[in-house]
Amino acid sequence: MVGAGATFVVASAGAVAWKASVGSAAEYQAYTARLRSDLTLPDIGNVVRYASLAANSHNTQPWYFRAKDRVIEILPDLSRRTPAVDPDDHHLFVSLGCAAANLAIAAASSGRLGEIAVAPDGSIRYEFVTGQARQEPLLPAIAKRQSTRSEYDRRSVSTADLALLERAAAIPGVKLILVVDRARIGRVRDLVVAGNDEQMADPAFMAELKHWLRFNPRSAMASGDGLFSAATGNPSIPTALGRLAFDNLFDARSEGEKYARHIDSSAGIAVFVGDREDREHWIRVGQACQRFALMGTSLGLKLAFINQPAEVTRLRPEMAGLVGETRRPDIIMRFGYAPTLPYSPRRPVNMVLA
Repeated sequence: MVGAGATFVVASAGAVAWKASVGSAAEYQAYTARLRSDLTLPDIGNVVRYASLAANSHNTQPWYFRAKDRVIEILPDLSRRTPAVDPDDHHLFVSLGCAAANLAIAAASSGRLGEIAVAPDGSIRYEFVTGQARQEPLLPAIAKRQSTRSEYDRRSVSTADLALLERAAAIPGVKLILVVDRARIGRVRDLVVAGNDEQMADPAFMAELKHWLRFNPRSAMASGDGLFSAATGNPSIPTALGRLAFDNLFDARSEGEKYARHIDSSAGIAVFVGDREDREHWIRVGQACQRFALMGTSLGLKLAFINQPAEVTRLRPEMAGLVGETRRPDIIMRFGYAPTLPYSPRRPVNMVLA
């Protein structure tokens, strides 16, 4: 018979081994705090750090930045493509647009006043002149914005705040449609669930998703990218156990039910549509949705992407018709009020600055 002391020692050793394999929430919180610290020093590295806090698909961070004399470029990192969910690189270029929106705000706040120029091939140039730092109201929101994948509290958003959201997202070549009536929100919910079912039946999609999952703080900090489980309210577990659970417990029905609860709890849905289906307009859509998210964050809102009806080709016409459009819906986001969850990881500046 094993004595109580021996049992305690074994249990303690197990707890130590578990913590060593997953890391701690405190370590992770300190890591994300450093990533999101104030933009106090106006060097290019800090400007790029703030640009890299932008929203992006699967948190792949599919970009790199190149700084030259009075120019900062944002270029696609095609090694970080997600061909199963994003075969035409639509999300990749939207992600670059999100980073461009952050870059313009952070650069102006550091005394680098300039403009974003988007080339037809999807390369982005921010040309600037040095001068007096400009006060940018959306700057503090860059460090606080997150994709909050949880239930919201069902409160509605005031008409005045909806107007501020629309104004912040006003980018030439992009149309924003806000859906706040419960009947249409319910129809969006049904399309999201249908899209989720179809994606989860695709082995390539599931393999790609699994590749980008980070099941604990240690793996999230080590890679600096991917979908951190705690950012969706899930517990941290060792990577091997997480992959096993993903293979055996992650199913379309439970995910669909979760998406339905999340959308039903939201105050509204934002749908972004580009005037044309090309890289330049996808980047413009990214700028619009990032500025929308930053304004929402400033107003105390949380946001999350629900892009399944835009990702699944056969669902796009129905999603477009639902919002009175014939063009491809580019980005779909839900918004509402909810507590803050742990932030997603980011790679250090020296890994994204060429």
